[in-house]
Amino acid sequence: MAKVLVTGAAGFLGRALVAALALAGHDVIALRRSDGDVTEAATWTQIPAVDHVFHLAARSYVPESWRDPAGFLHTNVSGTARGLEYSRTNGAHFVFVSGYLFGRPVRLPIHEDDPQEPNNPYAMSKSLAERICAFYATSMNMPVTVIRPFNVYGPGQRPEFLIPTILDQVKHGTGIRVGDLAPRRDYVYLDDIVAALVRTIEHPVGYRVINIGSGISYSVSEVIEIIQAAAGTRLPVVNSEETRANEIPDVRADITQARATLGWEPRYSFAEGIARLVRGCRR
Repeated sequence: MAKVLVTGAAGFLGRALVAALALAGHDVIALRRSDGDVTEAATWTQIPAVDHVFHLAARSYVPESWRDPAGFLHTNVSGTARGLEYSRTNGAHFVFVSGYLFGRPVRLPIHEDDPQEPNNPYAMSKSLAERICAFYATSMNMPVTVIRPFNVYGPGQRPEFLIPTILDQVKHGTGIRVGDLAPRRDYVYLDDIVAALVRTIEHPVGYRVINIGSGISYSVSEVIEIIQAAAGTRLPVVNSEETRANEIPDVRADITQARATLGWEPRYSFAEGIARLVRGCRR
């Protein structure tokens, strides 16, 4: 079994990944924000050598990135560079959890090598961090894996995201209010992306960029229908028709590379993932 480091270990994805790695028998070091700032060299010098680094530590809520773009760039770019330097020094495989970088896609489904068009400060910070990953991998002969998750959902997600917001409204039973019913997104259940991340430990080599999604997109309207079907409700839906600036109409991942490189594909359909969430809300 391997010795691994997970940064951002207290986050939505980090908590689940730490638990899965430990269950698989790996020796896990969990680095939380309370343990130190990932942009500071002193934080990394205190960590013993490991075989694999999962770098999840990041600021990630897009609306916040518009309020503090410089802060997002500092944390997400400088923190990644520090993690890469730690990995280079210790001969570790670096796994970087990126984000959606394509803006309005040139085609569907979206391939890993499609042109990047970051349309918010968060996406820009991840795009720049990926460039640093590629530089370290190619110039310093490091194994680096970049995972590009699409829309992750699952237990413990921040309440301001779409699915937790709808679930909360269903739970209270007074109706469902959303801004726009039309946008379509590719949703991947938390346990599925964790399984993909765990598989990156096997045979790390060179520089790899891998989409993790379902390959299927759902509109906000369809998300509401699936949640209500799982919950057994028929609440009224109010659409305020507030289309966001720079809204992307449809997002869908090509996951051919994930199948070929990691032997991975999603275990849970969207309806199954939602059903698990609804059952969890009733406990």
